[in-house]
Amino acid sequence: MNNAIRRFFFRSRGDSPFKRLIIHLVLILACIIAIYPALRIISVSLRPGDRLLSTSLAIIPKDATLDNYREVIFEKNFFLWLWNSLIITITTSVIGVILAMSSAYAFSRWNFPGRGPGLVFLLATQMIPAAMLMIPIYILAARLHLINTYKGLVFAYSVSSIPFSIWILKGYYDTIPGELEEAAMIDGVSKLSAFYRIILPLSTPALAIVFLFNFMTAWNDFLLARIMLQRESMYTWTLGLQSLQGQFQTEWGAYSAASILIAIPVMTLFLFSSRWLISGLTLGSVKG
Repeated sequence: MNNAIRRFFFRSRGDSPFKRLIIHLVLILACIIAIYPALRIISVSLRPGDRLLSTSLAIIPKDATLDNYREVIFEKNFFLWLWNSLIITITTSVIGVILAMSSAYAFSRWNFPGRGPGLVFLLATQMIPAAMLMIPIYILAARLHLINTYKGLVFAYSVSSIPFSIWILKGYYDTIPGELEEAAMIDGVSKLSAFYRIILPLSTPALAIVFLFNFMTAWNDFLLARIMLQRESMYTWTLGLQSLQGQFQTEWGAYSAASILIAIPVMTLFLFSSRWLISGLTLGSVKG
């Protein structure tokens, strides 16, 4: 019985129509399970204010309205939350990529005292729970007068994202033959110029992955932003949505509508960078 099942699932690509049907049905079921919660959020965001607790399973509710979206856009500080989040997130991502790509190149190409312990130390920092870093980061930010500032939150996010980014890029640089740079330097190109003209273009998929990792780390954070930002004018979108939750009442319609609107920038970024992500999965090395 086990051999029959194994032969059924691990045959060559000349699969039978029945097997392909089973695989497609499983994939469709998985997609439905993944998409249905998002559809329920859309349904709640379209409900009138007096029907938020309805048990109806309809995706488009009866008497659907856009009042929740209008409230979020025109009556809440939604665009301020989005602006603050974009400034902090994009700045963190750019700084993280710049520092990680240069540091990873040094770890990949040069042997220097402390290289091995340095890599181990960077990896060890990823094993520290994020909650344990909140108090020391807050104390440092308070002493440096970085509370309620963009710079304070950008520095805090960079501390946690750069070490892992260095490891990702270092592993990718290791797959690029050093002979490419040596050939360029024979033609009169400097080491730094070879890095920018040869290594970085070949590393575009890895740089895209690192950028997205830094972006999502900063974009989705709540705890660190909660202790670093006290002024409402500095709220990111995570703090803005949390402000919709009251002690006795939660604006679920506005909460759901804001969640849908917040997802648009992230989806746009992933669609724009999909070609680099796909190439990052297929280009793991360069033949010399």
